[in-house]
Amino acid sequence: MSAKPVFLVDGARTPFLKVRGEPGAFSAADLAVAAGRPLLARMPFGPDEVDEVIVGCVIPAPDEANVGRIIALRLGCGRHVPAQTVQRNCASGLQAIATAAERIALGEAHLMIAGGTEAMSRSPIQWNVAMARWLGGVMRAKGLGGRMKAIARFRPSHLQPVYTLLLGLTDPLVKLSMGQTAEVLAHRFAISREAQDTYALRSHQRLAAAFDAGLLADEVETLYEPGGKFHTEDTGLRRDTDLEQLGKLRPVFDRKYGSVTSGNSSQVTDGAAMVVLASEEAVARYRLPVLAELLGHAWAGVDPSQMGLGPVHAVARLLAARGVKMADLAQMELNEAFAAQVLACQAAWDSADYAKRELGLDRPLGAMDPERLNPEGGAVASGHPVGASGARLVLHLAKSLQRKGGGLGIATLCIGGGQGGAMLVRVGGAAA
Repeated sequence: MSAKPVFLVDGARTPFLKVRGEPGAFSAADLAVAAGRPLLARMPFGPDEVDEVIVGCVIPAPDEANVGRIIALRLGCGRHVPAQTVQRNCASGLQAIATAAERIALGEAHLMIAGGTEAMSRSPIQWNVAMARWLGGVMRAKGLGGRMKAIARFRPSHLQPVYTLLLGLTDPLVKLSMGQTAEVLAHRFAISREAQDTYALRSHQRLAAAFDAGLLADEVETLYEPGGKFHTEDTGLRRDTDLEQLGKLRPVFDRKYGSVTSGNSSQVTDGAAMVVLASEEAVARYRLPVLAELLGHAWAGVDPSQMGLGPVHAVARLLAARGVKMADLAQMELNEAFAAQVLACQAAWDSADYAKRELGLDRPLGAMDPERLNPEGGAVASGHPVGASGARLVLHLAKSLQRKGGGLGIATLCIGGGQGGAMLVRVGGAAA
């Protein structure tokens, strides 16, 4: 059975809000609804006519179990529309779109809402295991004497909190934080601190220029906080930064020998991005505008200690499967987890040795043209709400290609745990 075409109709995202050290104003569901409501208001069909809602989220709040279902109900889809939440770490939003696209390609659905959301500022802070055991002992104790003995076993160390966000950003097998894996790549490919800071500065400059030119006006929805405060831009954007300021920042993950700083890394952020996908039949029935066609996606696994190289392998698989060359791409959106990671991917794509030893290719794919790589900036400037970033990449890629007259593009990102994901998008013209 041949796959049916899958079309991206439209999408929207919230401004990405940099975490400022305290819980943000919005839950993960709040953010997704803020992006989804104006999106659905533009549609000629009702929310209850969609077949399913699929949302990526890495750290849903304890009171938002299966946050995808909560979002679907709050969007007015009704109780009969099923919903699910997917989790593939940093690529959860991309996974949500891929899963929704697969359902349409198989002929099992015609209208899907998909995307990703994350309120990283609201990551739970937990008691440690010793505290949990002490509490359990107190609760199990019988009689006043037993209860007093159990209470007496309390130690001040039991009060040490566990920050789940920090645990989530550390690989449990190789015991390296995501930033430390970026240091590994910087060392492997000899990526200098200056090169990383230069790339970071360019990310801020490009995002600022995109906002100033109104290029993101039809992509980013205004986000309103209770009390009247509102956001129209990503709050992590630093219009005033320069190489001198970036150069003063000290390494975070390897303080003695490192080069990865808070300035050349993506930001801990809250945000959401949502899209509408449709089948050929749904496009005709509702006379839907077609923003892009989703041509396929690919996943790859790599060494968790070098997880930032995941896009190198995922893109290689995707290009081979579709018979496309790197030079055929009009644009690539590569998530900027770290400047070092983006530059390492470029170096690996351009390396004959890496192509032969790691990808099994006779020749390198070739680095992506820097002018066509993240031309409106990326996560170093906008932030990286892990559940939402994959959806943002696909949405922005499609919108950007549409403004520039169409073409083929890839949205790709590295994934904590040692994976990469990539999706091929076509805007206008003939399918690949």
